[in-house]
Amino acid sequence: MILAWLILWLLAGGLLAWFSARWGNAWPRWISLITLLVQLAALTGLWIGFFSHGNLAVAAPGQWLAELNLPWIPAWGARFHLALDGVGLLMILLTSFLGIVAVAASWQGIQHRVGFFHFNLLWILAAIDGVFLAVDLFLFYFFWELMLVPLYFLIGIWGHQNRVYAALKFFIFTQASSLVMLVAILGLYFAHANSSGVYTFDYLGLLGTPMSSFTEMALMLGFFIAFAVKLPVLPLHTWLPDAHTEAPTAGSVALAGLVLKVGAFGMLRFLLPLFPRAASDFSTLAMSLAVAGIIYGALLAFSQTDLKRMVAYTSISHMGFVLLGIFAWNQLALQGAIVIMIAHGVSTGALFVIVGDLQDRIHTRDLDRMGGLWSVMPRLSGAGLLFALASLGLPGLGNFVGEFLVLLGVYQVSIPLAVLASLGFIVSTVYALWLVQRVFLGRNKHHRQLPDYNLRESAIMAVMIVVITALGLYPQPVLSTARGALKKLGSYAPGHHQPEASGAVAHKDPQAGATKPGSGS
Repeated sequence: MILAWLILWLLAGGLLAWFSARWGNAWPRWISLITLLVQLAALTGLWIGFFSHGNLAVAAPGQWLAELNLPWIPAWGARFHLALDGVGLLMILLTSFLGIVAVAASWQGIQHRVGFFHFNLLWILAAIDGVFLAVDLFLFYFFWELMLVPLYFLIGIWGHQNRVYAALKFFIFTQASSLVMLVAILGLYFAHANSSGVYTFDYLGLLGTPMSSFTEMALMLGFFIAFAVKLPVLPLHTWLPDAHTEAPTAGSVALAGLVLKVGAFGMLRFLLPLFPRAASDFSTLAMSLAVAGIIYGALLAFSQTDLKRMVAYTSISHMGFVLLGIFAWNQLALQGAIVIMIAHGVSTGALFVIVGDLQDRIHTRDLDRMGGLWSVMPRLSGAGLLFALASLGLPGLGNFVGEFLVLLGVYQVSIPLAVLASLGFIVSTVYALWLVQRVFLGRNKHHRQLPDYNLRESAIMAVMIVVITALGLYPQPVLSTARGALKKLGSYAPGHHQPEASGAVAHKDPQAGATKPGSGS
C-alpha cells in the first residue's frame, strides 16, 4: 500500500493545510513543508533499500519495485493499478524535492489565501505522483486531468498581471490535447478488445496489441500530441512562456520542474512500448522537431527582455534534448534524457526561484532595468551565476552529463541531427552569459541598495547547488536506478540490438490481468 499512501499523504496534507489557515498563515506553510519532508525521507529510505537489496536491476514491467493492483471499475476493465520502477522512483523523488523548494520559496511571497494556495500545490504534486505511478490507462488519464485544475487555480489566482489570460491559454492547450489522448486511449481499448475479446485499460495487457500500421500510427499520434503539448514540442509550445511569465514562483517551479516532465515520462512509459513500430517510423520527424526546438528555444531566449520569459524559453530548448534522446531510443540517449529531466528540474527551478526573489526586491523583470546587482547582492548573484552555467551545460554540473549522453546516443542514430543539436550548446552559452552580464555584472546604474539572501533563501540555493553539482560529478546512482527500466524500454524498439549500458538484467513480462465485458472480474 506504500504507493497509494504516497498519493493519499499529499492529498490529506493539502486538505489539512487548507483548513488550518483559520489558525493563521503559518500553519499551512509548516503543514505543507512537514508533509513533503516526511514523504521525501520515506522515498529516500525506499531508494536506499532498493540499492542495498539489488532490486534496481529489475527490467520487466511485470516485476516492479513495488506494485498495488486493486479492482476499481471491473465492468470497464479499469483497475486501480499503481507500479513503481526505477524511472518512476527518480521522478517522484524529484517531485517531493521540488515541492519542498516551492513551499520554501513561497514562504514570504504568498500572503493571500495561503491555505488554499498550499492545498492546490500539494494536490498538483499528488496528481503528478499519480501520473508517474499509474499503469492503468484510465487511472493514468484521471491523474493527468487532475493536474490541470489546481495548476489553473495556482496561475489564475496568485499569478501576475495577465494571469487570467495565461491560465485560460494553458487550460485550453492542455485540455484540448488531453481529449485527443482520451480518444486514442479508447481507440487502443477497443482495438485490443476486437483482437482478443478482452476489454482492459491495463498497460501490461495492452502491450503488443495487434493492429494495422495506419491504426497504430493514428493512435500513437493521439498520445504524442498530448505529451508534446506538456513537454512542450515546437510548435505546440506557445502556452509555456505565457504560463511561466504570469505564474507565481511555486507555479513556475512546478511547471518547469515537474509538469513538463510528465510529457516526457508519458512517452517513455506508454508511447514507445505500446506503439513501437509507429514510434520507430515517426522517430526521424520527432527528432527533427526536437532539434528545431533546441535551436529555436535558445534563440528566442536570447531575444527576450523579460527575465522570466527568457528562462521559460530555455526550457523549450532543454526539453528538446529530452525529446531527442527519447526517440533516438538507445541506452545512452535514454539515460541522458533521464539525467536532463532531473537536472533541468533542479537548475531551471532554481532560476525561477531567483527570478521571483529578484522581482520581490526590485519589482521588475525587465533586463534593461537591471545590472550591477553583484555589488549589493553577492549571494543571490553567485547562485544566479552557477545556475546560469548549469543551463549552458558546464562540465561538472548535471545538465552537461545529460546533454552529452544524449548527443552520444543520437550520434549513433543520425550524425547530422547530432551536429545540429550540438549548436544548442553554442547558443545556450551566449544567452546564459548574456543573462549574467545584464543582471549581475556591470554598473549599478540605478544605485539600488537591496537586501541579499537571508538564511532561508540561502539554504534553498545551497541545497539545490549541492544536488546539481552531485548530479554532475557523480551521476551513477541516477543511472543505476534508471538502467533496468530503460533496458526493458530499449527492448521494445524494432531491431533493438544496439549499444547498451552495462549492468542491466532483463526479465520476462508476466501475464497482465484483463476484464471481459460484463464479467466483473
